[in-house]
Amino acid sequence: MTIDITGRSASEISADLRTRIERGELAPGTLLPPVRTLATDLGVNRNTVVAAYRQLAQAGLVEARGRGGTRVADRAAVAQEGYAPDTVLRDVGTGNPDPARIPDPTAALARSARPVLYGEPVIDPGLEAWARGWMTEELPQDDVRITVTSGASDAIERLLAQALQRDDAVALEDPCFLSALHTVRTGGYRAVPVPVDAEGMTVDGLRAALAAGVRAVVCTPRAHNPTGASLSAERAAQLRAVLAAHPYVLVIEDDHFSLLSRAPLHSVIGPSQRRWARIRSMSKFLGPDTCLAVTASDPDTADGLGVRLTPGTTWVSHILQRLTLALVTDDEVRAGIEEAAEHYARRNAAFAEALTARGLAVRPGDGLNLWVPLPVPAAGVREDLMHRGWLVREGDPFFLGEGERGSFLRLTVHDLDEEAARTLADDIAAVAGVSGARRPGARGGRIEV
Repeated sequence: MTIDITGRSASEISADLRTRIERGELAPGTLLPPVRTLATDLGVNRNTVVAAYRQLAQAGLVEARGRGGTRVADRAAVAQEGYAPDTVLRDVGTGNPDPARIPDPTAALARSARPVLYGEPVIDPGLEAWARGWMTEELPQDDVRITVTSGASDAIERLLAQALQRDDAVALEDPCFLSALHTVRTGGYRAVPVPVDAEGMTVDGLRAALAAGVRAVVCTPRAHNPTGASLSAERAAQLRAVLAAHPYVLVIEDDHFSLLSRAPLHSVIGPSQRRWARIRSMSKFLGPDTCLAVTASDPDTADGLGVRLTPGTTWVSHILQRLTLALVTDDEVRAGIEEAAEHYARRNAAFAEALTARGLAVRPGDGLNLWVPLPVPAAGVREDLMHRGWLVREGDPFFLGEGERGSFLRLTVHDLDEEAARTLADDIAAVAGVSGARRPGARGGRIEV
């Protein structure tokens, strides 16, 4: 197919192609001319075409596929967390906490309401005092500022917006938490993948991303979503050493699982870092509808966040802030959070053992989910499991890079009873072609509730 593209500057070329895509003249999947070919045809510098294609990619209109060329993107919705509505299948791909283990806010809510007027501090003083002690674990800096936002994604979006410009590069773990990936893409930034292994973000991957010019790094120190990996003390120290040579790169530490994590926190924020932030969301232990996160950061970063959270615009409800404080300082609620943490860890470990006994080696990790490697393509496994009554989530949407991905499922199984868990493990093993690996009486063959 010959495409008659016009333009002399990057913006003109980008605008011409954008018009054609929006009018439907170029369908999803259409291969655009190679950069060198188009530059020759238009009589422009090769970098002009590169810039035009990059503008289109940041707008989500095209996808660069390495040796596969640049193609018009499919405008399908970006994958998001949550259960699938309107399905009769048993959904084990939700990424949700167990609703039965989310604290009842009724009693605390009655103690949280009082009128708040314009001009009052945007952060509740009680919540700020409590959060200051909670958020400074393993932080070497003395001057720590506290900010409250409407959840972790809101914090990441604001942090990047106050420090970066469109087309700046951001290092993200690969595979990556869907919300972080969506935030970077919709913000117009370039996502640079950093591989993740059993100990978290890799040192060589971070070093390569910094060499590529990233201006921000988003790292999950524990309970990485989707893999469940947590940074070891040694890995965290190695990452801090690499980052020490880049003190003005913004380092965002997303400690989303915090109170529920069974792993110790090993921070990547070192004493020489000048731009940094640690985020802890309440959504995993107080429920997604809490929509509140606390950020600890350096003063300049906090000032940038504060500009976006002034009274009369977008501060977080004081009722919600006081409700959060009442819950996290309640001994009974904290005991329930600890029980939930043990429940998630126990159920994930049991299911991982069950799959391992059936021939699929699975490492439980930390968090709400299990990352299951498969010996066959995940798409076929997903389809076969649907015929057996299960809705699972494939691993592909979590990946950024175009390299070797492998085949994975991300499962949320902590709310399955023993019978359902055993059936799911049997079904996964069967459709993955390893059902014969299970031995009677093998460790992990029985799943205890």
